[in-house]
Formats: sequence, C-alpha cells, structure tokens
Amino acid sequence: MALMASPSSTFESRPSFFSRRIESRPLFQTLGCRTSRSVEMKYDALKPILKELSDGRLCSPNLKDPKVPDFVVGQRDQELFPKPNRRLRLFSGTANPSLSQEVAGYMGLDLGKITIKRFADGEIYVQLQESVRGCDVFLVQPTCPPANENLMELLITIDACRRASARTITAVIPYFGYARADRKTEGRESIAAKLVANLITKAGADRVLACDLHSGQSMGYFDIPIDHVHGEPVILDYLASKMISANDLVVVSPDVGGVARARAFAKKLSDAPLAIVDKRRHGHNVSEVMNLIGDVKGKVAVMVDDMIDTAGTITSAAALLHQEGAKAVYACCTHAVFSPPAIERLSGGLFQEVIITNTIPVAEKNYFPQLTVVSVANVLGETIWRVHDDGSVSSIFQ
Repeated sequence: MALMASPSSTFESRPSFFSRRIESRPLFQTLGCRTSRSVEMKYDALKPILKELSDGRLCSPNLKDPKVPDFVVGQRDQELFPKPNRRLRLFSGTANPSLSQEVAGYMGLDLGKITIKRFADGEIYVQLQESVRGCDVFLVQPTCPPANENLMELLITIDACRRASARTITAVIPYFGYARADRKTEGRESIAAKLVANLITKAGADRVLACDLHSGQSMGYFDIPIDHVHGEPVILDYLASKMISANDLVVVSPDVGGVARARAFAKKLSDAPLAIVDKRRHGHNVSEVMNLIGDVKGKVAVMVDDMIDTAGTITSAAALLHQEGAKAVYACCTHAVFSPPAIERLSGGLFQEVIITNTIPVAEKNYFPQLTVVSVANVLGETIWRVHDDGSVSSIFQ
C-alpha cells in the first residue's frame, strides 16, 4: 500500500508521521521486527533510501539495489522473485560406496557430505554435514550382507534427513534384503518383507527406488510410491557384445517362479526360445533338480535369475543342461549375494561365464576367472533424474 504525501511536503518536513507509522503493527510484521529497538535500527537503515524517493511515495525500493537491506523484501516481493527450483542431494551409505560414486558421476553431482560411524557397542551414528532443508534427498544404500547392519543404517540415515527438514526422501535400495520372505509357505512364519517395508516407511521415506525385487508383489507391501528398476538392460547390452547367434540361443529359467522374468528376457533377445528347469526344494538354500522342460541340445543356454545366494539351484540346473546337450551355459543375475559355498560351485567349470551387476559389492576374494561384473549406475542415475523431474521411469525399460 502506498502512503501518499502532498506535493509540497517532503520526508524531512514530517518526521513525526513516519515515526508513528514505523511503530504500527502492520509495518512491524512487514519488516519482521520483534522489538522497538530493532524497529529503530531498521528505520535508520532505511533513511538513505527514503530520501531518494522524489515523488513522496513510500513503496518497495529496487530489490536489485545493493544498498537495500535484505529485511526490506516483503512477501509480495518474494512472489515476484521466486526461489530457485527444487534442489537434489545424493548421499551414500557404507554398504556400496563405489556404486554410489558411479551414480553421482553419471549424474554430474558430488556425493553429499555425511558422517556415519559405529560406537564400541555397535550402535550406528549418522550426521549430515550439509544442509538439506527443502531438498529432494536420495539415499543409496542396499541392504546386502550384513543385512541387519545395512538396514539399520538406512533407517537411521532416513531419520537424519527427515529431522533435517528435507523436502522429500527417496531410499535408493539396489538390493532389497528380506525380499524372499514375501509370503507364508508354512504355519507360524513371518512375512519379513512387509515388516521391512513398514520400517522404511515409518522412518520417514517418501519413496523407494528398488532394483529387481525377488517378487512383484513386494511392491504392494509399501504404503509409499515405489519405482521398480531392472538390471536386465545392462546385461542384455553385454550379451549383445558376445555375438551369439540367435539360432543358437535358448533362455533358461532355473525354477518355475522365474518363468515370467526369463520370458521377458528372452523376448528382448530376438524372441529366443524358453526352457524351464523343474526343481523340488527340501529346505532353505537346499534344492534338487528334477527335470527340464524344453530343448537345449546343441545350443547356448543363458540362465536368468534375480539373485545368486549359495548357487545351489543354478549349478544344479547347469549340470542338468550339460546332460541335456547344451554346448555352453551362461549364468546371468542382478544380485550376487555369494554366500558360501557359492564361489566354489560357480568356478567349478560348469559355466562359460557368470554375469552379474554391481548392486552388491563383490569382495576381492570372491572374484574368479569366469566372473563378469557390469554396472547399473547409469540406469539408477537416469531413474533418479526422472523421479526428481517427475518424468517417466517405465519408458527406460521399454
């Protein structure tokens, strides 16, 4: 609101008028003042500016003028000069820092500064070393072995971001632990996948970005949006470089539960034929191969699975494929858990090559000649950009 003065009057000739106005409540709120002393100080700072108003109007001065104090900018002026667009911050836990660094490199960002340490009794301490107020925060932390340690670290980091007033928090989980406990197969069993989803939600995450969940229904366990990322594009790109003839290729599912995954994989490999290994499981991490559905004789068999844990299923299936006449067997998976004795089984000569991604870091002692690691950093980085910009994620994998 402009306060008009008569043409003949000047600011100096009427100091009492402005003194009364400067102590009124509306101007107190405009200037953000709390005490009469602060009003007086701010009034003194305004004197040189008000003297320059030749027409006798009291209005908002030029905001770009370096002589204008910051407190002069009111609510209406802030609307004329909006704040910058939402900012993006990328932080890494300790589970897979190399993957986080690759993702940051693809996105052209620096990883956020964060302190994560453990006390003598094993408790985890997390502190952000930079402001995230009003930012879109993405936390890269797979819950790979040690699963409980990494999961707790993820929850505490989410809590730290929430208490630091982050605008949104997205948990980027390249490997989602406890995903196999997604249903009850026997009485009195827990469904740990749902429990972990609840923990992540209650900790303060607004969104989850997960890579190749063990089963599709796990997405329904989250009460917040979840973006499902697939590692197959980078594996398909690598297989294309092997120059395997489409006529010699057959895609194999190591169990009945992975048929949908193998069928989608085969469709993108020039619609290759599909074979299925039928197995009967007698216990956790124990399996027995029964028979093969499909023809693999004289062909290159590519087995596709979401993870390799102890490698019992996939090595038993590879032995059956060789018995059925396959001339070479490739194993492809997204998550290389590699619990003992996986390395001994995989390096035993049954596989031409074992192709995995880096969603889980591979210890140096677990490398063997047939192992090939491809990176999903570009896929994760592109997905993060699209989530931040409200773009389509599914179009990446079409």
